[in-house]
Amino acid sequence: MIDLIKKLTQAYGPSGREEEVHNLILQELEGHIDGYKFDNVGNLLVWKTGSSGKKVLFDAHADEIGLVVTNIDEKGFLRVESVGGVPPHSYVGHRVRFPNVVGVVYVEGETEEERKKNFTNLNLDNMFVDIGARNRDEAMKIVPIGSFGVYDSYFYKNGDLLISKSMDDRIGCAIIVEVLKRIEKPHNTVIGSFTVQEEVGLIGASVAAYSLVPDVCVAIDVTDSSDYPKSFKRHSMALGKGPAIKIKDRASISNRNIVEKLIQIAEQQKIPYQMEVLTFGGTNAAALQRTRSGIPSATVSIATRYVHSPSEVVSLEDVENTVELLINYVGKGV
Repeated sequence: MIDLIKKLTQAYGPSGREEEVHNLILQELEGHIDGYKFDNVGNLLVWKTGSSGKKVLFDAHADEIGLVVTNIDEKGFLRVESVGGVPPHSYVGHRVRFPNVVGVVYVEGETEEERKKNFTNLNLDNMFVDIGARNRDEAMKIVPIGSFGVYDSYFYKNGDLLISKSMDDRIGCAIIVEVLKRIEKPHNTVIGSFTVQEEVGLIGASVAAYSLVPDVCVAIDVTDSSDYPKSFKRHSMALGKGPAIKIKDRASISNRNIVEKLIQIAEQQKIPYQMEVLTFGGTNAAALQRTRSGIPSATVSIATRYVHSPSEVVSLEDVENTVELLINYVGKGV
């Protein structure tokens, strides 16, 4: 799966601009699915037909956090706003990739004292992006107002650990692609939903399940990891302990029957797993469970260090075990 994960995490796909990611997914799935379509908000929906008449939807959002250009000053420096939950400090000194150029994010200040003050009180009002333009007109031709940028970082493999931008949630996309590739004749129909604009309010998931009417939905996303210094100590999730079966987060409580079935399958198949109670955030499950008259929904997560940074870290072993868990769930979980 390494090449697949690398391709997807390196793709450009801020919220509302997920086309490159969707095209890569369709290329990967050629010959492995029975059909696909794009719905009215841009979600990519694919499926592999089973024999039981039951439908399982696996969802992962294709978008990533980013920045959008709001203004350009006379010297050609960009002013920006966040797209999704972007912590400003994670951008300082880092590169940002726009469709046609790479820029550097930094903090304004004419003196060292002023810069130190702005670092202390860091926010997007005292930050700028330098794309090397000589003036406003030149910058406007390259990145007009409304252009979206994402972290410009690279994929690395350090032993079992994989490091890249946009593991949130391209790792979920990669898992669903791999499940669809490995299942030859599924008992239950498998639907893959690669949704848009999760980072700005679960927009795509609000309608993703509407037209295909699945019997159950499972969102695959990242979650906080508590296994590094100064991590959140009320969380138990950690890299290398297996897929995290979510009980609840700030946005939803997972369907009890799905949770119990996932645990049963993991124990029967000797797949390591961990339980997740997240004290903040949420996933597309919160929107999926409200679709139509209500769809039983849950979340399976990948523990991830440094979420929403240029260097999100996951365990390859956790990823592989999640694929195995979901493959078994397709045959036994509905």
